[in-house]
Amino acid sequence: MTLSSARLDRFARHIVLPEVGGAGQVRLAEAKVAVIGLGGIGSPALQYLAASGIGRLALVDDDVVDVSNLQRQTIFTTRDVGYGKAVSARRWLANFDDALAVDVSDARITPENAAALIAGADLVLDGTDNFATRLAVSDACVAAGIPLLSAAVGRFQGQVGAFAGNLPGEPCYRCFVGDAFDAEDCDTCADDGMLGAMAGWAGTFAAMQAIKVLLAGVSTLGAPQWGRLHILDGLAPAMRTIRIGKDPACRACGAASSA
Repeated sequence: MTLSSARLDRFARHIVLPEVGGAGQVRLAEAKVAVIGLGGIGSPALQYLAASGIGRLALVDDDVVDVSNLQRQTIFTTRDVGYGKAVSARRWLANFDDALAVDVSDARITPENAAALIAGADLVLDGTDNFATRLAVSDACVAAGIPLLSAAVGRFQGQVGAFAGNLPGEPCYRCFVGDAFDAEDCDTCADDGMLGAMAGWAGTFAAMQAIKVLLAGVSTLGAPQWGRLHILDGLAPAMRTIRIGKDPACRACGAASSA
């Protein structure tokens, strides 16, 4: 693939970075990222993924825009209230950069349809708000050999982790949370509250990590950091990183899963 003069101009500030360069920008243009959940994390992440020149984006969200979303879900406006988030996000992308290819689904992800919804992706970014969906996405990623960036946020704290459970010695998201959370029993931001800018920090950090994963082996931006969970503290502010170990008994990526 070669980039047109218009695309070279658009991404000039990326290309002059030695850690990205022309080869890195071409890689981004060739990549497909599935964004699961277009809320507080998915919205700002999508903005920076689109701005980075990701060539194809798959958008998955079964929810509609509510006025209470506007405090943190930055791609939506008052005119989008009552409309589907996936369709509204596609509209934002069309206005932002009509050269991007966009696939849209308003289906709710389940263990039965997750594989089809992420098919062909080079990376999945999951910003959904319940464990059942996150685990369904993670299990599908492991089965398909697709890396996963899982991000969560609440109140003044965010978490962003990169998982590649299909690789030897690397954990999946289920290794992190276990099997006890396959039910939709998460606390919600409606109950606990959330600082809007905190969602922005988690979402944009997730987008940066996504670019790092996609450029691994092509540029010198850095390693994907599989199994590292970055915890963002908006009150301090501070960030710390913990290492998630692979669970040999994990039913998605452990020894038992391949027996």
